[in-house]
Amino acid sequence: MLKQFLHKTFSAFMAVLVLFSTVSFTVEKHFCGDVLIDAAVFTEAQKCKMEAFEKEQSKITKKHCCKDELEVVKGQDKLKRSQFEDITFEQHVFVFSFIYSYTNSLEELPNLIVPHKHYSPPILIDDIQVLDEVFLI
Repeated sequence: MLKQFLHKTFSAFMAVLVLFSTVSFTVEKHFCGDVLIDAAVFTEAQKCKMEAFEKEQSKITKKHCCKDELEVVKGQDKLKRSQFEDITFEQHVFVFSFIYSYTNSLEELPNLIVPHKHYSPPILIDDIQVLDEVFLI
């Protein structure tokens, strides 16, 4: 029972690990001066109120205080998918010898005869331990 639970837990963990190692995403950050205003993952970062004011001012001066940074986190894109034919001859021999020795080591247990299988205990009328006042300590 515990072995089956651990096997399923480990399999689920490995599947999630492969999923998250291959996912790519972007982080967009909006700075006003040196202050971080908003950071967003998968969506566009919200702009500050100063940017609308800067668009009006840009006609007069070309200096902007707001800036956007885009950080791309790339996931792994090269997964190795191997097939049974890709392993070497020595690995084939090891796998087959392991399987052969494992399956031959398992023996069926003989059917044991239980002599008291259909035995019905006698009907107790009185509790003898209480009557004799004999108790296990």
